[in-house]
Amino acid sequence: MTPIYPGSVDAAGRPATLGVLGGGQLGRMFVHAAQRLGYFTAVLEPDAQSPAGLVSHHHIQTDYNDPAGLAQLARLCQAITTEFENVPAQALQMLARTRPVAPGAAGVGIAQNRIEEKAHFTACANLSGVTCAPYAVIETPAQLQAVLDDRADLLPGILKTARLGYDGKGQVRVRTAAELAAAWAEMGSVACVLEKLLPLTAECSVLVARGWDGQVVSFAAQRNVHVDGILAVTHAYEGNMPPALATRARAAAVSLAQHLDYVGVLCVEFFVVGEGEHADLIINEMAPRPHNSGHYTLDACNVSQFDLQVHTLAGLPLPEPRQHSPAIMLNLLGEVWLDASGQPREPDWASVLRLPGTHLHLYGKAQARAGRKMGHLTITGPDVASVQTVARQVAGLLGLPF
Repeated sequence: MTPIYPGSVDAAGRPATLGVLGGGQLGRMFVHAAQRLGYFTAVLEPDAQSPAGLVSHHHIQTDYNDPAGLAQLARLCQAITTEFENVPAQALQMLARTRPVAPGAAGVGIAQNRIEEKAHFTACANLSGVTCAPYAVIETPAQLQAVLDDRADLLPGILKTARLGYDGKGQVRVRTAAELAAAWAEMGSVACVLEKLLPLTAECSVLVARGWDGQVVSFAAQRNVHVDGILAVTHAYEGNMPPALATRARAAAVSLAQHLDYVGVLCVEFFVVGEGEHADLIINEMAPRPHNSGHYTLDACNVSQFDLQVHTLAGLPLPEPRQHSPAIMLNLLGEVWLDASGQPREPDWASVLRLPGTHLHLYGKAQARAGRKMGHLTITGPDVASVQTVARQVAGLLGLPF
């Protein structure tokens, strides 16, 4: 691919413009990163008040499958990315006929379907050195019966819909055969996977960026804490997990990106099973985009995950990420704006922002709802102890888990 340099213009005098499908907070942060370099931006998103659409040069307000809207996006942009994995694959395919699209439909398609994703992880196990939890596919009553008859070893387990599950949605824990049958019926008997419930001791993720030319860079593994299936805290500093395990996770994520011939930013999530030298990694899932757990890179690194998303899309060289400060990221859900009775309140930002090393990022969403990601707050400092101290203070002020 010929690089698209920031500030350049085409033969018709139009400025270099990068496009994104989706108008959420990830799209907003991509737009900010692109604009900081000097690119124009275009967002295709049906919501008139979307976080990304509100800050972009162009907002094409239409459905992701609208041929006219997609054609307009292609006319405006020299290259196009996506900010979420559930964008229709056919939209990516249509755009790719005339414009560079990264990530491509193949990689996004695997991430859209847990069945394909787990099959891919299993096929890559010898290369990556990690595999997924024991699982079974349930798409038909016959497959359900086969699991009930022959796979008692998978219970207790977690039943997950093959498509459209995120942030704890589309999954339920099941302990018995009866609970499994009832849960599948409750989910509408859609395609699912049943994963064996493992004794997890931690969760972590790794961010990888891979360019059109095959160049790969990555960030160190970050340790994550989830509450009710939603990311609550990310610990990003040296010693956040055993070094050998962190190295394995990073190498596995890079190998998966290479095997996919992936272009763009990829996040790979892992479970940690066991303690100390006996700990092991289990691959959970991948996200073909920047990730909530990588937001700390905006404030703690020389280059953020969104900067690398811009670089990979535009064909620019990929700088090696360097973390200059230990960091802890706290997710800000809608509950922060609600009191104990569910009534709106204003968070105590004055007390929070008075603390050293606090970096507040709000996403421009007008209405706070329980469980809705409204923003995040990153704490950086000269050492891990000071960062942990301030993070505890912030959590106490805002009623956040830590």
